[in-house]
Amino acid sequence: MRKRNAEPVHSARLPALDLLVGFESAARHLSFTKAGEELFLTQSAVSRQIKELEDQLGVPLFERRHRALSLTEAGQQFYASAAQVLTTMRAATERLRAHSGRRRPLSVTTTNSFAALWLVPRLAGFTRTHPGVDVRIMAETRVQDLERDGLDLAIRHGPAALAGPNAVRLMGERVFPVCSPKLLKKILHWKTWLEVERIAHLRPAGTLSFSGYEQIIPAAVAGHGVALGRTPLVKDLVSAGELLVPFKSSADPARAYFAIVSKSAEGRPEVADFVAWLREEAKESR
Repeated sequence: MRKRNAEPVHSARLPALDLLVGFESAARHLSFTKAGEELFLTQSAVSRQIKELEDQLGVPLFERRHRALSLTEAGQQFYASAAQVLTTMRAATERLRAHSGRRRPLSVTTTNSFAALWLVPRLAGFTRTHPGVDVRIMAETRVQDLERDGLDLAIRHGPAALAGPNAVRLMGERVFPVCSPKLLKKILHWKTWLEVERIAHLRPAGTLSFSGYEQIIPAAVAGHGVALGRTPLVKDLVSAGELLVPFKSSADPARAYFAIVSKSAEGRPEVADFVAWLREEAKESR
């Protein structure tokens, strides 16, 4: 009598990949909200993923407190393994894509303001001379881990001491007030600059607040007020006459823009070409 083929028995059923991705992000940030922002999910969706994962594993992974989130001992152990597994899978995926001949995009992370005001307006110059390179811009305020997140290049703004030994300095910056030509005809009162200049007892008539620098500069161009201009981000607008510099003095914040290449992207010709292009463009913005 022939035996029926038995169904495969899985002694340990593995969680779904999306649950691992959600857990790794939440554990890294210690925040369901920030994990949701990273994964383009709602906070409640991330919370449901974590609850489902905990139910599958049979242990709590997080300690949920008022306005605070921490990993349990089991959560710490599982996070170390999950992070390592996802890093390995990302690397293996990239290797398979490379062997298959599928074109790999050049992924660049930078801030929203640098992308909107400097990088994107110039990007056509690179794509025109490198038509075979697909460029993907990841613009956000969060500093991403190049290796973990599978990114090729970062353009970061900060002091040289924090840039790292292999960072390529692109350009420095100076800060100064800028405003639209029509606003220059009015009396200017600007708290931040007056404080920098140590001029006391003066207050602005009113202020507008924005969540990002890429919103502040268009508002200044539209005549809504005076903004703190930063080279190289406003140089083109000043040259075009859309913004004017009402004061001669400026400040040097000892910060600069740096290009940082991930270890996994070193040796890729298109990455080297992109860095070389950035350096050439930066020369014109100094």
